[in-house]
Amino acid sequence: MTRIAVIGAGVTGLTTAYELLNRGCEVTVFDRHRYAAMETSFANGGQLSASNAEVWTQWSTVIKGLKWMLQADAPLLVNPAPTLHKMRWMAEFLANIPHYKRNTVETVRLAIAARAVLFEMADREGIDFDLEKRGILHFYDRAKDLAHARKVNALLAEGGLERREVSAEEVRAIEPALQGDIIGGFLTPSDSSGDIHKFTMGLARACVRRGAEMRFEAEVDHVSSHDGIVRVTAGGREDRFDGVVVSAGIKSRDFARQLGDRVNIYPVKGYSITVSLDDAESQAAAPWISLLDDRAKIVASRFGANRFRIAGTAEFNGANKDIRDDRIRPLTKWCETHFPGISTENVTPWAGLRPMMPSMLPRVGRGRAPGVFYNTGHGHLGWTLSAATARIIAQTVVDGTRQSPGRAHALGPVVAQAQADLA
Repeated sequence: MTRIAVIGAGVTGLTTAYELLNRGCEVTVFDRHRYAAMETSFANGGQLSASNAEVWTQWSTVIKGLKWMLQADAPLLVNPAPTLHKMRWMAEFLANIPHYKRNTVETVRLAIAARAVLFEMADREGIDFDLEKRGILHFYDRAKDLAHARKVNALLAEGGLERREVSAEEVRAIEPALQGDIIGGFLTPSDSSGDIHKFTMGLARACVRRGAEMRFEAEVDHVSSHDGIVRVTAGGREDRFDGVVVSAGIKSRDFARQLGDRVNIYPVKGYSITVSLDDAESQAAAPWISLLDDRAKIVASRFGANRFRIAGTAEFNGANKDIRDDRIRPLTKWCETHFPGISTENVTPWAGLRPMMPSMLPRVGRGRAPGVFYNTGHGHLGWTLSAATARIIAQTVVDGTRQSPGRAHALGPVVAQAQADLA
C-alpha cells in the first residue's frame, strides 16, 4: 500500500487526505495544532462562491491599494514597510495582470467543478456544516460598481456560471432584511454557504474512520526526498513515506524550499466576526441568503438559527495574526448599517492568513523531487476550490503521470480533468 504524508489539517489538507484514502493509500496527516481546522479554516466568510472567482490581478486593485495605504479601515491595506518577499511577490502579481481574464475564467470553472465533490463528501459521511443552498446575492450601491460587475459577469458566464442581474426591488424581495441604498445586484442560485470549521472537523473524523493516522500537536520540523523515499521529521521523530502532499497554508513556502521547490505564497490576512443571534429579534433581523457587498469587499453568511458570520478585508502585513480593532470595527458597523435589528452586543472577532500565490491560482501538482506534491496557495477561495483540487492531486499522486516534475499546473487542463473525473 502506498504510504502518503499530508502536511496540514485544514480544509485543503483533509480533503486531500480523504481523496487519497478513497484511492487505497495509507495516509498520515501532520498538523501542529491539537485539532483540525484551527487556522485559516477556522472562521472564514463561509461562502462556497464560484461567483467570487474574479482574480485580483488588475490595475484597479493596484490603484485602490495605493489610495488606501493610509486608511486604517480600508478593504485592502498594504503595510508600506518593504521586505524582499513582499516586493518579489508584488512584482509577480503585476506580471500576472495580463492574465486576469484567462485566470478568472479558469478559476470559475474549477469552482463549479468543486461543488459536486464537496457535497458528495458531506453526503457520504453525514457531515452537518450548516449548509444553506439559497445562492449568493451580490449587491451594489453605486452605478460604476454595478457596471464593473456586468463586465465580470461576462467572464463568469464564459466559465460556465449561471447568474442573473436583479433590480433593487428584486434584491429587497430576495432578502427583505437587507437595508441600504441599493441600486441592483446579481444572484447566483447555484452558490451556497456553510461553516468551514464544522465541515473540516467532520471530515477529519471521517478520515479517521477510513483508517488515516492523525498526528496532531506534531509540528513538522523538516521534510526531504531522496532516492524515492520521503522523510518527515516532527517532534524529533522521523517517519518514511512514499510521497508527501504539502497543504500547509502559508508554511507551504518553507516546506517547498526544503524540498527544492519555489512556491511563492504570501500571507494575506482576512478578518471576520461571528455575531451571536441570542434573541428572537436578532434572529428575525438576520438574512438567510449569503451576501457579498462588492464595494466594501465584505461577505456574510448565516449559520443556523444562532450565528451570523461577517468577513472581509485583505491585509498585506506578513505573518501577523494580531486582531486589530480598527479592522474589526468596519465589520461590526456594516452589520449595524445593513441589519440594524441585529444586536451586536455579543461579537467574536477572528483573523486568519490566506496563503496566496501572485497569480491567484492554487499550486496543484508535482514538485521537482520524486514523491513530492503540492495542493496549496488557494488564497481567498480555499473553501470554494479545495474539494476539486484535492481530487485532482490525489489522482496525480496515485498515477504519477498527470504532470511533469517541477511545474505548476496549467489550470485549464486541470479543470478539464476535474470535470471529466466528476462526469
